[in-house]
Amino acid sequence: GPAVNKVEEDLSHVTGAPHVAVVSSGTAALHTMYASSGIRSSDEVIVPAITFAATANAAAYLGAKPVFADVEPHTLLINPASVESLISQKTRAIVGVDFAGQIADYEALRSIASNQSITILADAAHSLGATRTGSPVGQHVDAATFSFHPVKHVAAGEGGATASSNPDLIERCKTFRNHGINADHATRANKGTWFYEMCELGFNYRLSDIHAALGSSQLSGLEANVNRRNEIATTYDQAFNQNDAVTPLTTAQGSTNAYHIYVVLLELDALNVSRTEVFAALRAENIGVNVHYIPVPWHPYYQEQGYEPGNWPAAENAYDRMITLPIWPGMTDDDTSDVIVAVEKVVNAYRR
Repeated sequence: GPAVNKVEEDLSHVTGAPHVAVVSSGTAALHTMYASSGIRSSDEVIVPAITFAATANAAAYLGAKPVFADVEPHTLLINPASVESLISQKTRAIVGVDFAGQIADYEALRSIASNQSITILADAAHSLGATRTGSPVGQHVDAATFSFHPVKHVAAGEGGATASSNPDLIERCKTFRNHGINADHATRANKGTWFYEMCELGFNYRLSDIHAALGSSQLSGLEANVNRRNEIATTYDQAFNQNDAVTPLTTAQGSTNAYHIYVVLLELDALNVSRTEVFAALRAENIGVNVHYIPVPWHPYYQEQGYEPGNWPAAENAYDRMITLPIWPGMTDDDTSDVIVAVEKVVNAYRR
C-alpha cells in the first residue's frame, strides 16, 4: 500500500541508499538480502562471532555455511584481519555487524575482497542514524539490513528493510518478499490486470501499511533519539573512564555512534568475582542490565554443526566480561546517575 512506498522513500534518505525494500522483520530482511545477493547452498558467508543469531541463521536458511570471524577487542566489530584469514574459494559474502550502533570498517573489508567476487553486506540493525567518514551505512556496502523491532530506534511494532544502491537487487528483494511473484497487488490494480506469475520460490515477508505508517512516524524522531542516546553515552563514558574496573567500548575517530545499546567490559583482574555476580548485583540494585551477545558459535545448534569454542579469543574473552547498561531516549539525567552510582557501588564492593 501507499504507506509502504512512503516508508521506503523515508528510509532511502536516512540510510543513504537510493533503493529500499521493507519486509516483515529484521530477520526477514537478512534472509531476503542474502537470497537476493545470490547466496546459495554451496557458499560460505563470513559473519562476526558476536552478533544476534539471525545474522548467521539467515545464511543457514539458504543452506550456506556461516563462517565466524573474531572481533576487535575494543569495539567488538568484525576484525578484518580475522576475516582475511577465513576467505576461501567458497566465500560469497562478508557481513559486517554494526555492533552497539557503530558502523563497521567496510572499507577494510572491501579492500580484503577487492580481487574476488565477494559481496560486502551489513547487518545494520543497531546503527540507523550513525555515520562513518560522514556517510551513513547504506553508502559503504553493497546492501544493508535494518530492524524495526520494538527495542530499535525506529520501532514500528515489527519490520525490517534492505537498502542498496543496486536497483536490481532491491527488485529481487521485492519479488522474494511476495512469494516470488513478479507483480504485487498494487501493480496489478494499476495495470487493470489479474495476471501474475511466480517466478521463483519466495516468502510472505510483506510489511503491512499499518507498520509502515508507524515506521515513517518513528523516523521523524530519529535524529533527536540518537542525539539523546549520545548524551547519555557521553555521561557514562566520563564516569567509567575514571573507573579501572569498567571499560566502555570505543568509537572510531571519524565515526558517530547510534548507541542502540551501551556495553562495558569488566576488568575481572580488578574484581574478586565473575560477570555473573556483578550482573546479579546490578539487577538487585534495580538496574535493568543485560548481556549482548553469547557468541553465536557457542549456541547448541551451532555446536551440533561442529563449531568448537576456543576459535574466537577476542569474542570469547569479551563475552565473559560484557554487560549492557540501560540506554534509551526516555531516560532522565537522574536515571543515568542512578545507573552510574549502582555500577560504582557494585564494582567497589567486589574489588580485590
